[in-house]
Amino acid sequence: MMIIAFLAGVSIVVARTINANLAREIGTFQGTFFNFVTGLLFSLVILLISDESLSMSMTSFKSIPPFVYLGGIVGVITIVLSNYTAPKVSAFSLTICIFVGQLFTGVIIDFFTLGDISIGKLIGGLLVLLGFIYNVTLDNKDKLFKQQQKKNILMNNQ
Repeated sequence: MMIIAFLAGVSIVVARTINANLAREIGTFQGTFFNFVTGLLFSLVILLISDESLSMSMTSFKSIPPFVYLGGIVGVITIVLSNYTAPKVSAFSLTICIFVGQLFTGVIIDFFTLGDISIGKLIGGLLVLLGFIYNVTLDNKDKLFKQQQKKNILMNNQ
């Protein structure tokens, strides 16, 4: 199961990169739209070749809590936010930010659904966040240093 979860993580980063490229070409919202249209068509093909039925009784439909159907809306929001953000930050930075957001959201959901809060996961998330902030700080200092070097070279060449 851990290998499948790992592969899901890989596919998220790959999909986000592809979606960002599409959004860069045609726009954030059009990119999101076509992402979901192609996803709908592909999931329909998968459903048709699987052993699951396409039909669902009205009783089954009504017995499912309405909020469960909001996953598609949350998915659209996720893709829009990723499509907007991905061209502006590195894949690494976006992945870490999303990971930390998922980690803290998971802790909150576990607290409300299971009545359990994991101090270890909170501390781990904070450590990842602190490491990320440290990394971004170093990257920014490096960028400033390189910009200053270029400026100095240009001034010396004049």
